[in-house]
Amino acid sequence: MYFEIGDHAALQRALKTLCARLSEENVPEGVVFDSKLVANELVINVLRHGGGRAFFRAELKGSELSLSVRGENSFCPPATSCCSPVSEECGRGLFLVDAVCARREYSQEDGITVYLKLK
Repeated sequence: MYFEIGDHAALQRALKTLCARLSEENVPEGVVFDSKLVANELVINVLRHGGGRAFFRAELKGSELSLSVRGENSFCPPATSCCSPVSEECGRGLFLVDAVCARREYSQEDGITVYLKLK
């Protein structure tokens, strides 16, 4: 699945399509939820920091789901994430992504790619 996302309404439509497709493939409900959480966090980061439009791809390969998100500029996420203080409004998205995913990678060409292990 491939989506070009320019605003929050497009993100919501993409997430709805993602969840429906994963459910059709009999992906466990918990993994569908985690996928939605991860995609939402990564795409919102790109919309805020990555140049305005996000390019999002989801690909199911055996027991692994690959989610890739790329922005229009060269925004580079930090290699390690940390959780911001509870009183802060932002700063937990990448921490949540790392907590849910088997691994996270970044390349200058392909943007952020995260891998979720299906259970």
